Amino acid sequence: MTRAGQVATAWYIGAQREAVGDAAILIGDPARIDRIADHLTEVTFLPESRGLRTITGLRQGRRITVSAFGMGAPIATIVLHELAALGVRTFLRIGTAMAMLPVALGDFVLADGALRAEGTSITYAPLGFPAIADFDLNTALRARLRQAQRPWHAGIFATHDGFYTEMFVISGERRAMADTLKDTVERLGLIGIDMETSALLTAARVLGVRASTLCIATVDARTQEKIDGEVMARAETDLFEVALDALAAPSA
Repeated sequence: MTRAGQVATAWYIGAQREAVGDAAILIGDPARIDRIADHLTEVTFLPESRGLRTITGLRQGRRITVSAFGMGAPIATIVLHELAALGVRTFLRIGTAMAMLPVALGDFVLADGALRAEGTSITYAPLGFPAIADFDLNTALRARLRQAQRPWHAGIFATHDGFYTEMFVISGERRAMADTLKDTVERLGLIGIDMETSALLTAARVLGVRASTLCIATVDARTQEKIDGEVMARAETDLFEVALDALAAPSA
């Protein structure tokens, strides 16, 4: 595997090498930056650039960077690529995913790998290249998940680009295609659907860094039922704790 070329300052996120740790959490919603900051100590808020918010803080003595990318594989992969070029070696995407049975709303879903059905990862490697999570990182995550008071599942995700055409359909003419995609996901035994994981896992492998994804199941892929707001708030707090503890663990 090649290594990401080292830079002093990242182009889009604007961070400098000394401002980041050697591990990073990637999140979608920029509002989560303020909430996860409460779970760190000695937090530094980096200058916001192009709407991308980034902080670095301490968890059990380890410097961890958290960066919000918004939504979708292209920008998520840009953020990972830039942080890798600054020297970050371990990445964990946390956030939300659609649930496939037997996953229930509010459960955690851990990606061991992902079906590459998005368009970004092909710019890093041909489709025959597998999107696989880092084994040691997932071992640390499994150890921490066993301590959590919340059901969790590990398996393979499907990653798509078209939220309103392939995942959450609001127009009738697209429903048949989306249902066919979900039939395939169900037949293959996949546990969740998102918009970032396969691209991040592929890019990380090619760049010579480690990556995985841990999400809250927030939408039922079949019924499109959404998670209750209070349940989501509690799950998010648990997610922050599991993710930060796993990254701070010596085995990670």
